[in-house]
Amino acid sequence: MNNIKMLPTLLVFAEVAKQQSFTLAAKQFGMSKSAVSQQIKRLEEHIGQQLLSRHTRGMSLTAAGEKLLLRSELLQDQVNLAFEELNNSKETPSGVFALTIPHSCERDIVIPALNQLCIEFPLIEPRIVVTDESKDLIQDNLDVALYTGELKDSSYRALPIGTVGEIICASPAYIQKNGLIKNLEDLAKQRWIAAPWQNETLALYKKAALGDKIELDVHFCAHTNTLPTVLEMVVNDMGVALLPEFVLQSALANGRLVRVMPAYQGRQWPFYMVHRFQGEKPVHITRFYQLVKHFFAKASAKY
Repeated sequence: MNNIKMLPTLLVFAEVAKQQSFTLAAKQFGMSKSAVSQQIKRLEEHIGQQLLSRHTRGMSLTAAGEKLLLRSELLQDQVNLAFEELNNSKETPSGVFALTIPHSCERDIVIPALNQLCIEFPLIEPRIVVTDESKDLIQDNLDVALYTGELKDSSYRALPIGTVGEIICASPAYIQKNGLIKNLEDLAKQRWIAAPWQNETLALYKKAALGDKIELDVHFCAHTNTLPTVLEMVVNDMGVALLPEFVLQSALANGRLVRVMPAYQGRQWPFYMVHRFQGEKPVHITRFYQLVKHFFAKASAKY
């Protein structure tokens, strides 16, 4: 199967999926709507799967379309970045790339993003500080920081990545030993393990009505300054925790953890990349942001 010849078609598909419109995608590429439609049809025939579902409200991606879009968007970013580098006559980035990240996004987001970044810019040297504590970019000589929550310093440039949701979890052995948790009264009586950012009043929301905030007073039986430690304590049957959803998915999938009271969830935290460049960003910073957004979307879509 000759896939190279399909590269332009992948870019057309990515634009159609992004715009949710054949007409807008056609305008972007300077093509006719029928030509764009033919490109999508050709791509679907090439891979033998339907990528878009057309309906009265517009269109939506199939499961195969969602999977292909993640790859196609990455390809589109690379093409745009290549021409941006040529147009700006930029030198190949080199030297130290210093960043700080929280534990929650280390494995599924940052490491894959850095791996791709180092392939594209082999002369950069990543230096990573993994911590759930805030760092000052200037004072700690950092280029970039990934933050979850409200930003404290408005002098830095913040680029939005997405939102991070929290869910309540425990191990099956903990539930078996302590009994089913049926209501908020039961939930408040559990042995809670504190994430670094939590105090003894937790904010919960009913999934069906996210605007209705419930403040649950709990007693924390254990505290720690890192998210992985909280996760290991919960996995080892020590208590209940309210943690970011995509951090838990591996443990939920293999049965080491179960979701407690799924009708409730925690806050939706904004997730940002913050950088200290006041003028035009270096090209590898722009690329890192694109890659982090890509792998964040991929990790979120998985769950």
